[in-house]
Amino acid sequence: MGKEATKYLKEDSFKIIEEGLHLDRLKVSESIFSLANEYTGIRGSFDEGSDSLDSLRGSYFNGIYEYAKKDTPSAYLGIVKRTHFMINSVDWTKVKIVCLNQKLDLGKVKFSKFYRELDMQSGLYTRSFTWKVTEGKHIDICFERLLSMTECHKVFQVITLKTNFDCKVDLELSLNSNVLHWGQDCYWDRKDEFVTDENIYALRVNTQTTNQKLVSTMLINGIDNQETFIDDKEITCVCSLLLKANEARKIERYVVNIIDKNNAATFDEMLIEAKNEVKASKEHGFEYYLDLNKKYWADVWHRSDIVIDGSLIDQQGIRFCIFQLEQTYHGYAMTDNIGAKGLTGEAYSGHAFWDSETYCLPYYLFHNTEAAKDLLLFRYNTLKQAKERAKALDCKGACYPIATLNGEEGCNLWQHASLQFQPSTAVAYGIYHYMRLTNDVDFLKKYGIEMLLEISQFLLTRGQWDQKHEYFGFYAVMGPDEFQMMVNHNTYTNYMAKKTFDYTLDLIEKYKDDAEVSNRVKELGFDETFLKDIRYASEHMKILKDNKTGLYEQHEGFFNLPHIDVDSIPVNDFPLYSHWSYDRIYRNDMIKQPDVLMFMFLYSSEFSLAEKKVNYDYYEPRCIHESSLSPSIHSIFANELGYEQQALDFFGFATRMDLDDYNRNTCEGLHMTSIAAGFMNIVYGFGGLKSDGEMLELAPTLPKIWNSYSFSIVYHGSVLKIDVKRENVTIICHGNEVTLKLYGNVVTIKDKIIVER
Repeated sequence: MGKEATKYLKEDSFKIIEEGLHLDRLKVSESIFSLANEYTGIRGSFDEGSDSLDSLRGSYFNGIYEYAKKDTPSAYLGIVKRTHFMINSVDWTKVKIVCLNQKLDLGKVKFSKFYRELDMQSGLYTRSFTWKVTEGKHIDICFERLLSMTECHKVFQVITLKTNFDCKVDLELSLNSNVLHWGQDCYWDRKDEFVTDENIYALRVNTQTTNQKLVSTMLINGIDNQETFIDDKEITCVCSLLLKANEARKIERYVVNIIDKNNAATFDEMLIEAKNEVKASKEHGFEYYLDLNKKYWADVWHRSDIVIDGSLIDQQGIRFCIFQLEQTYHGYAMTDNIGAKGLTGEAYSGHAFWDSETYCLPYYLFHNTEAAKDLLLFRYNTLKQAKERAKALDCKGACYPIATLNGEEGCNLWQHASLQFQPSTAVAYGIYHYMRLTNDVDFLKKYGIEMLLEISQFLLTRGQWDQKHEYFGFYAVMGPDEFQMMVNHNTYTNYMAKKTFDYTLDLIEKYKDDAEVSNRVKELGFDETFLKDIRYASEHMKILKDNKTGLYEQHEGFFNLPHIDVDSIPVNDFPLYSHWSYDRIYRNDMIKQPDVLMFMFLYSSEFSLAEKKVNYDYYEPRCIHESSLSPSIHSIFANELGYEQQALDFFGFATRMDLDDYNRNTCEGLHMTSIAAGFMNIVYGFGGLKSDGEMLELAPTLPKIWNSYSFSIVYHGSVLKIDVKRENVTIICHGNEVTLKLYGNVVTIKDKIIVER
């Protein structure tokens, strides 16, 4: 596999723990100990900061973004000239602590007993250590941080100080929006900073080109006196504490952040709300919101937990995946999507990719169907931009962007933005998958059919016929494997386009007598000629398959590429983009992530075990897993094919991608969509789930190193609890009876069924 784990965190079933400060892992830890609640997120950086330690101090809001200060000039059409990106926002944890003329800075002072933990049953992040101020004199310091999961604009910081001597400690607690994106530019313009008569600290700023607004308010509890210092885009509470030996002193900071993403409110209206909310926060107190968070997470674990008996490291890994996924997105707003790094870092610019529908959507389909629906509605609400993008590519219909925050194409690398059509077919697949599991006809009629028709029109106008007009397909494209560029007839692209055409046609046929649907189709301008054209294109789609062996060729000419042994690549060469010249990556048959295996996974029910085996055996040795999306899919296939050790190895890689920094880039932020794949790894892999066919299928297996495991899914409104033991499988149904396939046999579950393994 060519990747190695870097283990430094303690194993625990519901906590992420670092004992002792690992200076070489600082930015990695900042990512791992990130907190988020979909509305906002913050990296696990040191509250007190450091002048010498490596750090990417970051606070972000979902949907708050900026455009690049300058266009990227291009003489060619269809190439994105101006990108957009999520920006670093107000730093509400900033604090300066001084004692005996020493400033607290872990890069310079002496300290011991460093400890931090992330409690996944409450969302509480705690960091503590003992500061050795001078010989024989020390201060025990504990920082606590919390983001409310129920009132997402409310965030909290608690600082506890306990000394072994009488002393004065000077504190400066700031709201700072003079923050830098990628350490370079600040994208916030100042309106004002001030303190109200009620000692509420307020900061009002707006973005420079998108004109989005942010109002932050702060109240502090536990200080004796306070002064105010105001600087450009920063306001600070300055105070001194007289501490008695062996007496703990607690300072609580209550912050409310109100954002306006689309000019829906004035600064004054936002300020009124922010002031009222921060007063309510202080009145309720920190423990009140901590208790609400505990209740929130108890509900999450009740409906979504995956319990593994027999491997603590695997248990911790899969719970970390679920925890971070819920933090990133839970359906708070239909204007939100899931960025590749979530709200944990600035890499990938906060953009959502095609993995939202292919990797993330299944988790919500089986646990929170309203959130799943909202993910798809994000695509409907940005259909206008997708149509504009198709037009920019000299096509009709809707081309969804490879990378976006607001529906516009945000990627200025033409080889990705102009050649990759996975987002469009992923949206079509997401609609198909959503309908399979919910049968939400109202959604289909109002939104789904329109998106499918527009996507189909784009695919029809982007695809082409060969010179003899014998077959249809896609030329000059890039499939999921981004190590192959400008290829013809990428099988994933052709296959997914064919399935999009077929599903669209099936729905039009199914609802041909439904006046609402037929009238809508006519209103959109799609006639019988169009339907005939996509049917003909589907019937003549070129699919590169050896019918004797069942082996699919990834794209035309792939089998003739020079071969490279991926296991021979030194570990220090990873990530390859940082160590190899760009063109070198494209000159062999090494693949970045599953391509053929990807469409075989999405439509798993349509392929035989023999077909899966021949394709897995051919492509797995060529895959370098440079994409975090790769390990889980390989684990799922390996398990189905009986390659148990490979399945477990890839599972560990997938679920602990960031905890153990397999790809050596966790410092940039968490691999959020691959975290979603950790869930798929359990239910689709070891659980043997198939959800693409007419009927749900389960065929659970149990790895030898585990004693048992269990998970729950929601199917057509009923909750199924699946408990897999060595001797049997138990499925308990809460709700209406469910009919599904279990180990290939059709069963109807009313209350409970036990099947011997």
